[in-house]
Amino acid sequence: MSTSDLCQALLGHYCTKRHRGKEDRKEAVERKQKVLHLVSQWMALCRDFLRDDEHVKLFMKTLYRYVLDDLYEHPSLEKDVRELQRLYQLHRTHTVDNYSPQRKSKALFHQSSLKENRLQSRGTQRENKEVLCHVYITMDSFLSMRAHGGVVAQELLQAVAERMDVPLGELVLVAVTYNGGRLLLQPQDRVFSDSLRPVGRLHVCRKDLGEVLNPFTDNSELQQRTARMLSLNTWDVAVALTNFDWTIFASIHEQELVYFTFSRHSSSSHTVALELLLQRCNEVQLWVMTEVLLCPTLCKRVQLIKKFIKIAAHCKAQRNLNCFFAIIMGLTTAAVSRLSQTWEKMPGKFKKLFTELETVTDPSLNHKAYRDSFKKMKAPKIPFPPLLLKDITFIHEGNKTFHDNLVNFEKLHMIAETVRLIRQCQKDPMGNGITQKSSAEVRAYIDDLHIIDNQQTLFELSHRLEPRA
Repeated sequence: MSTSDLCQALLGHYCTKRHRGKEDRKEAVERKQKVLHLVSQWMALCRDFLRDDEHVKLFMKTLYRYVLDDLYEHPSLEKDVRELQRLYQLHRTHTVDNYSPQRKSKALFHQSSLKENRLQSRGTQRENKEVLCHVYITMDSFLSMRAHGGVVAQELLQAVAERMDVPLGELVLVAVTYNGGRLLLQPQDRVFSDSLRPVGRLHVCRKDLGEVLNPFTDNSELQQRTARMLSLNTWDVAVALTNFDWTIFASIHEQELVYFTFSRHSSSSHTVALELLLQRCNEVQLWVMTEVLLCPTLCKRVQLIKKFIKIAAHCKAQRNLNCFFAIIMGLTTAAVSRLSQTWEKMPGKFKKLFTELETVTDPSLNHKAYRDSFKKMKAPKIPFPPLLLKDITFIHEGNKTFHDNLVNFEKLHMIAETVRLIRQCQKDPMGNGITQKSSAEVRAYIDDLHIIDNQQTLFELSHRLEPRA
């Protein structure tokens, strides 16, 4: 049902037999209270998604008026009126006790002031939300930068300049729009729209040459890059990755999975956090590939893969299955797994550990190994989101929503059971999630990952390291 249809159905059920005398008073009150209880549960669960829906605003206003009308005949509804006021910030200029039908017009909430407050609140929430910003520094590699929703071009350029060790005055930020146009962003231009989507594909260019940077010109730079990664403590890296993921995952509303599945072809601001976690999974996988394939020497490449295996094991121990999967998938991609000379040099105990970890990602028997392992982990924990979406998609596409014009509630129950897993994973009796402390150096590194996202480039790097026999 659409939101509009559901609102109409609820109003209709609340007013059923309203003008008939066949229903006794007790049955009438129970029916009305059931409707109000359902509305309260619905709004409490989905309030953020329904806040700006015009159908819901009209529905709430109408329902509130009906309940006020019924108070005279059914005083037991007083508690329900207060619940409505608590949930929707409804304001009345008089109390239930001195209510009279003649004064019901005064009972409507002050819509204009509420609207102003809500718009200010939405603006603040949008600017405070964290986003992952891809800033391309070559045609096929980017920096994945953690930023706030209100970030402006000047702030991004400053971060890139510091990371790439290039004077800020030499750089400009260009957005390549989806129709192929180029937009030069001014220092105070916002990078993200109100729906927290970038204005286009962002490129950092040199002001004088009008071309993208090239960070891979010197072999010594690659040596320094590898040395920096090898110097980081594996547990600290896993902690930083988990903290990053938990910040995103804790902000996901379970309803986002439903919106993502049912409205996949339309861009929705309701799925920003979920899309961010999916994006992060892809980034970490590409980061692993980038680091390994940019390592020019065999012995250091072996050390790097050993390090990633340990980081994956730590992520699993920290109950972060999102990054765990991403790292293992990065190591098993064709461009990395084909490096036979590198893998042959791997010590036996690391080969054994990697095989054990890889078993958890085995897709056979509908990912039984992962499901069994994840079920044993206590909350809070971070699941592997693509698998959740796959489960919901199978339920959605494999079962009709309606049978003979009747709602297939069995299908909805199955979707609800899958979606509820998000709430169970976010449950944290200690109130501090699964986050831990990591060093500032590691946090800075993890917040701004340097990634190559062009598969052809990655394969070329792979063949350059170990040419085909």
